[in-house]
Amino acid sequence: MALTELSADEHAAAMADYVAERNLAASALGSRGPLRYDADGNLHSDILAEFETNGFYIFEGVVDLDEVTELRTAVEDTIERAPSPPDSDTDSQGRPALGLDYPIRPYIFIKPLSDPWGGTDLLSGRHPVKFTEPTPDDDAPDHVVHLILQMCTSMPAALRLYGHPELLSIAEAINGPDFVPYNDSIFVKKPGVGGSVAWHQDGATHWDNPDWYPGIHGFNFQVQLYDTTPANALWIVPGSHTEGRIDIRQRVAANKTGERLPDAIPLIANAGDVTIVNRQMLHGSFANTSPDPRVSITFGFYPQSSVLGVSGGLNITLDDNKSGKKVYDAQHIRRRSAVVQLAIDARNQSRPDERRYHYAPFAEVENEYRYGPETIANVLSDYTRYDIAI
Repeated sequence: MALTELSADEHAAAMADYVAERNLAASALGSRGPLRYDADGNLHSDILAEFETNGFYIFEGVVDLDEVTELRTAVEDTIERAPSPPDSDTDSQGRPALGLDYPIRPYIFIKPLSDPWGGTDLLSGRHPVKFTEPTPDDDAPDHVVHLILQMCTSMPAALRLYGHPELLSIAEAINGPDFVPYNDSIFVKKPGVGGSVAWHQDGATHWDNPDWYPGIHGFNFQVQLYDTTPANALWIVPGSHTEGRIDIRQRVAANKTGERLPDAIPLIANAGDVTIVNRQMLHGSFANTSPDPRVSITFGFYPQSSVLGVSGGLNITLDDNKSGKKVYDAQHIRRRSAVVQLAIDARNQSRPDERRYHYAPFAEVENEYRYGPETIANVLSDYTRYDIAI
């Protein structure tokens, strides 16, 4: 029986041997451990070397359980406030849905266990091969939340996470003190209904750059709110970030087991762990036919040299309200980076005894970015219009 004809339970059973085998490979590879610094307070060189070689690292226990609990509650509350049905202006309880006044709707819905992007031209066609779409159970809903956007506006807890001093210190160690933010989103993969994300590479702009290097497209964090299993995890092909642009269609076609690539591994993590993955990595995730949830708060950063003066891969609304690609000048970068500075202050107000991170681009004007009603209106209300994608 073809995988595409399987029920959810049959799909889980068909994946079991592959999942078990590749989980052993992941355990053997390592590239994980607690956050460590050297005597000078810099991210330990061993971690940087492993990240450079393998293209990923799993930082264990970075986010404490109190914060994880707070974030879980915030995400579930946000899901409850989603429009129901997806094209409605009200949620399942008849209340005005969240985000009606946002510049973009903050929810992306999909059919249960589906692959919304694989084999389509969406997102610049970077998911060329469609993943298996098992048949959900008869009692599955018609649509489920796949992604939550603009989290820093709707979830103060998520904004505070965005200003986490340890995560920002990692970003500085990899991309320099003037690192630039990408965007943020929350992947929701509920048990038995969570969709897949077909194999892809995130980088879009610099493949032919004469100064190309493996870190030129930056990296993504994923903060895990639940224990992540091989059956629902993000999967990666270690080292693939060094290969340049990969012919994904050919790679899958040449594999006897199709989408189940033999050199891929799952990123297994506990709640509160943070994964970091090079954006050039070949990665994806299978439909979640397991009994376990995965919720991953995702945000990334670039070196400023990769962004300044670059025309990116993100369609945005320009000043004349025409859709198109805008060159990321210093003003645009500063406008989006202000969210980082605001997040730092929001976190400091909530956790005054915690080390406060100092973001170099705003070192002289920190006092102008205090978290409160004015900056919420001026910085957070439409920050997604300034997201940066390369």
